Amino acid sequence: MGQHITITAAHWVYLAGVAAIVLTMILRANVVVPSIVATFLVALAWTHNPVSAFGSIFNASFVAAKELFNIFLVIALVTALLNALKTLRSDVRMIEPFRAIIKNGHTAFFVLAAVTYVISLFFWPTPAVPLVAAVLLPAAIVAGLPPLAGAMAIAIAGQGMALSSDYVIGVAPGISAKAAGEAISAAAVADRALVLSLITGGIALTLAYFSIRKLIQKPSESLLESWQAQSGNGDLARFEAAGSFDKAEIARGTGYDGSLTDGVQLCKELSAVELRRIGWSKLFAIATPLAFASVIAVMVLPKLGTGLPDLKGGDAAALVGGMAAILMICATFAADGPWRSLEVAAEHVTAGFVFAFRAMGSVLPIAGFFFTGAGGDLAASILNVPTGQAPSLLFDLVQSGQALIPNNHVFVAFGVLIVGMVTGIDGSGFSGLPLTGALSGALGPTVGFNITTLCAIGQMGAIWTGGGTLMAWSSLIAVAGFARVPVLDAVRALTLPVLAGLVVSTVCAVLFWN
Repeated sequence: MGQHITITAAHWVYLAGVAAIVLTMILRANVVVPSIVATFLVALAWTHNPVSAFGSIFNASFVAAKELFNIFLVIALVTALLNALKTLRSDVRMIEPFRAIIKNGHTAFFVLAAVTYVISLFFWPTPAVPLVAAVLLPAAIVAGLPPLAGAMAIAIAGQGMALSSDYVIGVAPGISAKAAGEAISAAAVADRALVLSLITGGIALTLAYFSIRKLIQKPSESLLESWQAQSGNGDLARFEAAGSFDKAEIARGTGYDGSLTDGVQLCKELSAVELRRIGWSKLFAIATPLAFASVIAVMVLPKLGTGLPDLKGGDAAALVGGMAAILMICATFAADGPWRSLEVAAEHVTAGFVFAFRAMGSVLPIAGFFFTGAGGDLAASILNVPTGQAPSLLFDLVQSGQALIPNNHVFVAFGVLIVGMVTGIDGSGFSGLPLTGALSGALGPTVGFNITTLCAIGQMGAIWTGGGTLMAWSSLIAVAGFARVPVLDAVRALTLPVLAGLVVSTVCAVLFWN
């Protein structure tokens, strides 16, 4: 602590780069270009070598790609599995039985939330939203649930609870942990984020339910007819260009158009499966959730004192990806036969990689910039200098400004939460994780706060805000579009429940995990 820290021009350039990226996020523009420019300027200021500075642009994204490729691979394999299940209509069969337990609007609210949460944990909210909206939302509306209430349940459970922990696929905790430093475990961040997401979501769902319970009506087919008669509200076109990511693609690039609005149409959809495939369709509708449930058990049971070996490093991601790959191959074999499945399975994997890079590719230059300031081997590889000469720019800045940082853990926790929420304003959710992770890694040791907990707090702020609960130009627009409600009405209805949940979960994190 007594070591003198010299702040160089590179430190100030790095700080200016962080400020520029945050400002760009606030203005809802894409931060890839500012990240690339900032990486170049930081490298130039540190090495004084234009050749190395130009090379750092490539090195930053390349290093980030190497560190995060396991995430891309898991996304690709899980997406490939989902595409294989769609061929058999097994994805529809997985949730179709839940229509039978929707008896009234009260049960409908919680059934929508529960099913959305589980599907989103396995496949992300992108396919979960249209699937639930097509199969379960019409039944919920018949049961008396207002469309706005359905949109709230889906958004909180999917874009909020499931995506903010991202416990199964592990994209968010992987980015947060890697940005915080090599000593931070993605599995540990995922564990903390899971509990915080459940606290936040539990508070948000409870407040949302009490805010709409008096609007729930008696079951009636006329409610569905009125809902079906509503035309699009134009929000998709109005917000299409807003934010740093094309959220319209989320609403359009789905396998369902919302047409499964009654039992007859649902039966027609399922009967479209060829007779020889029906058995396989039912089998994979059962086998897929059971397989992923076993994966969850392997991940969770060691933490409950069962004596089972804990998964280390990237073992959890490898298990999820391997399970998805085997299920995808088996489902493709069942749907297309032994010979044609060789080609179709490869097409599913290719489509999975296309989706993975479309969804997460722009994160690489952003992560690369923050890795530049993290020090150690990552910064050395980017700046092309020996490891001992690589600067820890962000850590140095925090250390030098330690006197200005209140040594109050509540202040620090809510500061990281607010930073995460600010980065979520651009409507992506994930683009701010390199910043919140790096900031947690620098602030934690300085103020004596658990780094893993800080990472999880920042992750909550970024994803609950930008992932699709508080920003009209986020993927919330897809939820509102399928529910046929104005997206701004959804934002207004969700703001108080979500903010209350984030405050409570952050306080719990300070009290119990610091």
